[in-house]
Amino acid sequence: QNQFKRPLVLDSVETPNRLTGDIYAIVAYPFGAVSASLNNPDHWCDVMLLHINTKYCHALVAPSGTTLKVNIGKKTPEELTAATRLEFNYNVAAVTPQYLEIMLSAPDGPLGTSDYLIRLEAMALPNAKTFLHLTYSYAVNFAGRLAMQTYLGTVGSAKVGFTVLGKQADGQADYIGGMRGVMERNTMRYYLAIDTFLESANAAPQAQLEQRLQSWFTATERYPRQLHEMDRAAYLAMKRAEDLRQQTVQ
Repeated sequence: QNQFKRPLVLDSVETPNRLTGDIYAIVAYPFGAVSASLNNPDHWCDVMLLHINTKYCHALVAPSGTTLKVNIGKKTPEELTAATRLEFNYNVAAVTPQYLEIMLSAPDGPLGTSDYLIRLEAMALPNAKTFLHLTYSYAVNFAGRLAMQTYLGTVGSAKVGFTVLGKQADGQADYIGGMRGVMERNTMRYYLAIDTFLESANAAPQAQLEQRLQSWFTATERYPRQLHEMDRAAYLAMKRAEDLRQQTVQ
């Protein structure tokens, strides 16, 4: 009984130098299936590509370690040369029959951001369910804050997050805005991508991509106040083109 209509809690923290979003949730997938699906760097690229800002992802496995090469850009179609490249170190921090912890870390990001961390914990629950804890976090310097404030003062001025601060005069919920709002929106987008990927795991391989794209967009549209950016046809066309690019660009 919450605004998400699902067993989920979202929290965010803003400090002078860092933004962090956390989601705690129970999903109706057995732990074995969750662990098998997410203990795989290629599958993490499948997850990340669902996010509206991800333009490219390639997992590179080398003796020195596994890296996810990820391009982050606009919410519209974009050439890879215009998108920012992040290189995430992929680390399986723990894996047991009851627990999984995956950590993705990148030292540098766009617009004055750095020290990125995406951390997923999964723990087995009774009745073929799994507890998930997702953390999305990055550091931001003065230049990054200035750039973000410019965005929030112009095209992003109407954007809000999920934390309810109170009620407005008309009785509607007063949602948090600012940089915490940005963090909450993107943390939720990543969580919905993980959930959508898990949901599609049993589909036929040739049908999985389309199911993931359709399901992710449907999931985000349940929260239009926070997550709506474009119509379904535009999202699907953009992501289908990006998937085709995935197969030809290294």
